[in-house]
Amino acid sequence: MPADYAEVLQVLARQGDFAEGVLRVGLPRNDLRVTVAGVLTPTPFGFGGWIALTKGDAGMDVMMGDLVLLEDEVNPVMSALLENGLEVTALHNHFFWEQPRIFYMHVHGHGRAADLARRIRPALALFSKPALASSPGSAPPELRLDAKQLSAIIGHPGVISGAVYKITVGRPYLDVREMGALINSRMGLNTWAAFTGTLDDAVIAGDFAMLEDQLTPVLKTLRQRGLAVVAIHHHMTSSRPVVIFLHYWGRGKAVTLAESFRAALDITNSRKPQ
Repeated sequence: MPADYAEVLQVLARQGDFAEGVLRVGLPRNDLRVTVAGVLTPTPFGFGGWIALTKGDAGMDVMMGDLVLLEDEVNPVMSALLENGLEVTALHNHFFWEQPRIFYMHVHGHGRAADLARRIRPALALFSKPALASSPGSAPPELRLDAKQLSAIIGHPGVISGAVYKITVGRPYLDVREMGALINSRMGLNTWAAFTGTLDDAVIAGDFAMLEDQLTPVLKTLRQRGLAVVAIHHHMTSSRPVVIFLHYWGRGKAVTLAESFRAALDITNSRKPQ
């Protein structure tokens, strides 16, 4: 952990991890109880915000993040970010039919690492709350899906977090930069799929990171396979090439959902070459 990134964690009073040149700090909304289309949905399924820092030009850091907010938190948080010299680069949904309504705000900053931490801290204080304690004697939820089977279908390994299995696929073949900083998977340039539920009744949600000419083929594939498209947007405002992000959701047999995701993933050429 570089000393300046250790200082970031101290300023924010949070834990983080450093890998691939990126400090990443999780901001999960463990304080929320969210249902999507009537299905109680665990935090790791899509309500884990984050900020990340990496080195850019002139010895400065580039910070990016994705903040998970209730609708009445959106504008106070936005004002706190803007008043402290940070940029808001996107505001959008990731889901339909969720209760309560959830919005996602992308943030961008450029400067010294510790200074960026101090500038974002007032915004985080408006919504970030301690994790809820588990009930005495309660066991953490367990995954009820076959992770190895899903990984084999998609062609990438994933991570189990309670009842959620999440597969994240980077876009290492895209050279995307912001203010001299390489934007890699840990900075948010990735495609992912999260699964929860059972073998016969699973739900999937996630995000595709695509070049502009890949958008329509991916849309057609997802719709032909019955997955709902819930958002199309950008996360970065000055990067080149332009990267489009697409959020989707679906429910059905776990294997069918994984096959549908794989079909769209192949279009983007973001899977590991065979």
